[in-house]
Amino acid sequence: MIPTRLRDGRLIALLLVVALAVVVVAAQIAPTRSAFSATVANGGNTAATAPYFTCAAAVDADDTGAAFVYRLGEPSGSRTAADSSGAGANGTYQGSMVAATPSPIACPRDTGSAYVLNGSSSFVSTPSTVRNPTTFSEEVWFRTTVAGGMLIGFGSNQSATSGQHDRQIYINTTGQLVFGAYNGTTQVVTSPKTYTDGAWHHVVSTMSASTGMRLYVDGSLVASNTAYTAPENATGYWRVGYDTVTGWPGSPSNYYFTGSMRFAAVYNAVLTPTQVANHYAAGR
Repeated sequence: MIPTRLRDGRLIALLLVVALAVVVVAAQIAPTRSAFSATVANGGNTAATAPYFTCAAAVDADDTGAAFVYRLGEPSGSRTAADSSGAGANGTYQGSMVAATPSPIACPRDTGSAYVLNGSSSFVSTPSTVRNPTTFSEEVWFRTTVAGGMLIGFGSNQSATSGQHDRQIYINTTGQLVFGAYNGTTQVVTSPKTYTDGAWHHVVSTMSASTGMRLYVDGSLVASNTAYTAPENATGYWRVGYDTVTGWPGSPSNYYFTGSMRFAAVYNAVLTPTQVANHYAAGR
């Protein structure tokens, strides 16, 4: 006869072995959960910066009633800058028209090349005159290492130097961005920083009776003047890359822009800070 204490000890040992086996089997077949972290890169073919994946999509979302939208992605030698806004305001490439695909390129998820302006003859002008635009936004992506030249503005002549010029964004002799308007007196707002570092930058100027003058660079407001609300009453053409900027503070001796451009546009409305930030984010 086996003593009761011995039988109990063997029984307890057996039960412990069975329990351990059950735990092992359960661990092998049960699903496991583990914490993890991941980073999604915003590359050319990966995730996008919300809410728009491309510059074209961002611009298209806000181009209702635009004066024009030029993507500036045509091949070298083209004479027509296609207007993608639906306004039918196809522009004309004046002088030399060279296209290139630099690395890096602004708006890397968009198709098309960049427009390379030679600093002596290259610019774009709109096809017909506009009477006294007083509420507007001007926009362009650019890169340059040259301090000087007009980026985008309004002038009285389609292809030659304008007698009247106004509503202009230009680079001054120290490399700062300036937005200027005139109505009896010269009014400008100027970026604190310089932008001739050879990198791509996005610039927007806006003006209206209720908001005054605003200058945005790379998605952020950098200068403003709420007191100046009405530009000169004039008829003219929108110009991209060249026109006189004589009389403006820090105006260079060469009015032609030297560098590359993409996505030049004029809207017949004031872009909001959120819209400006979205347009910039879509190109990064």
